[in-house]
Amino acid sequence: MRGGPALRWGVLAPGRIAGGFVWALHQHTDQRVHAVASRSAERAGHFAATYGIPRVHESYEQLVADPHVDIVYVASPHSEHKRQALLAIAAGKHVLVEKPLALDAGEARDIARAARAAGVFAMEALWSRFLPQTLLIERLLRDGVLGDLRLVMADFGGRFDFDPEGRVFNPALGGGALLDIGIYPIWLAHFVLGPPPRVHATGSLAQTGVDGQAALVLSYDTGAQALLHTTLFAETPQEAVIAGTHARLQIDSRFFTPGGFTLQAARSDQRLRWIDPSGIHGSEGLAYQAAAVARHIAEGRTESPMHPLASSIALLETIDAARGQLGLSGRTG
Repeated sequence: MRGGPALRWGVLAPGRIAGGFVWALHQHTDQRVHAVASRSAERAGHFAATYGIPRVHESYEQLVADPHVDIVYVASPHSEHKRQALLAIAAGKHVLVEKPLALDAGEARDIARAARAAGVFAMEALWSRFLPQTLLIERLLRDGVLGDLRLVMADFGGRFDFDPEGRVFNPALGGGALLDIGIYPIWLAHFVLGPPPRVHATGSLAQTGVDGQAALVLSYDTGAQALLHTTLFAETPQEAVIAGTHARLQIDSRFFTPGGFTLQAARSDQRLRWIDPSGIHGSEGLAYQAAAVARHIAEGRTESPMHPLASSIALLETIDAARGQLGLSGRTG
């Protein structure tokens, strides 16, 4: 993550997620954040002082116009992702948008069209895709070590304090389990098996009308399935399993963060264990995607070959289908 191309980053909407990203970026990479902007000048100033950021802008428009910023990181609530991504793109800036890329597949297509027309780099910040364990799992899958893939199981549940005005439970901010944390197990299923032809979802809504809990079955023409779960109401194991005819791969708890996995041969006691040797853990893993983005841009790319915009759109198509079956609606054109 060091010694390669470095970008000058600008941060829109500094909050907890943005703080983790900036800390990881400064701690583990040569990337540097040069500017920050918030709706609150006091908040932006405090964020800049905390993370050693030299420039504070009074508006998002000022930040995207800053000639000292190469790429904009959008860390706002989901409801603002499209607007702020388009603002950066219109200013000719590259953009990294926190997951989900947008509220629904239709908005994601709008972002993709704008970025392609402007010729700038755009990507969803699906950081798990860039972790060392994911790259190793990708190689095992490509080499056929697991055999014919039959099943993906993954869950991500957490117990969130109920706040009807907060990001997680407020429908006006794009709240709900599927968009916020359910995207991780859905991403893993897409990563392993691809976008599903069929989505079956059941669940329950929170008091504010957002999806509070959901169970999904993704079905594939090969006969493979993905069994996925997410909830805002309880802590779950947050583990994942990929099962094939030759072997089973079990990813440790918090499967979406740096960690390890166990590879178990079918009908055998043979077992291999891998643990990330880097010492990087938790949200520090956000650094991997920042370094990857810098490499992609230095190579002249406008999309990541590892997580292209089509993958982000496909993720939201699955989420749109699940939300629809739970009685929620969104623009999906």
